[in-house]
Amino acid sequence: MFLEKDTNITNKGGWIEVICGSMFSGKTEELIRRLNRARIAKQKVEIFKPHIDKRYSDEDVVSHNANAIRSIPVESASQILFYANDVDVIGIDEAQFFDSELTSVCTQLANRGIRVIVAGLDMDFQANPFGPMPQLLAVAEYVTKVHAICMHCGNLAHVSHRIVEGERLVLLGETESYEPLCRVCYNKARATAAKKKEN
Repeated sequence: MFLEKDTNITNKGGWIEVICGSMFSGKTEELIRRLNRARIAKQKVEIFKPHIDKRYSDEDVVSHNANAIRSIPVESASQILFYANDVDVIGIDEAQFFDSELTSVCTQLANRGIRVIVAGLDMDFQANPFGPMPQLLAVAEYVTKVHAICMHCGNLAHVSHRIVEGERLVLLGETESYEPLCRVCYNKARATAAKKKEN
């Protein structure tokens, strides 16, 4: 059996890096750090984010520490391919909000010899795998999981606990809507919320 050769695959080494974790764990901060280092190395860099993320800026990718880097907001993962010409490094923030095509897009870019750095929440507020992140984690060459500090006990946190009412999966917010919790404190918080609903 012969496989058709992908003419877009190059000998130049591309790869996928994923930075994941809960909210307030420093994902975007680490993404910006890596992209700035690539620019210092005189590499051509493009950054993308989902158009729905306008919490700090319509266009910039901004960390909770207010560090910012110019980005291109896109409505779908496939749009990234249109902007990915003559670049060495691509950064993608808030990957969990993209459609299921993101994994395929990142793989195509890496096959072209591009370094792809993706940051996103690995779990939603119900502690379930979020959007395309599980697939990205599976295909990435490098994975970095960062942690916040649990707001209840001070241990390492890995879950973004929603502290406002609502079951809608996508709810953009900051400290007024979410808090990072460790596994034990998260389970306690969910149990307390369930009891309140029963009463």
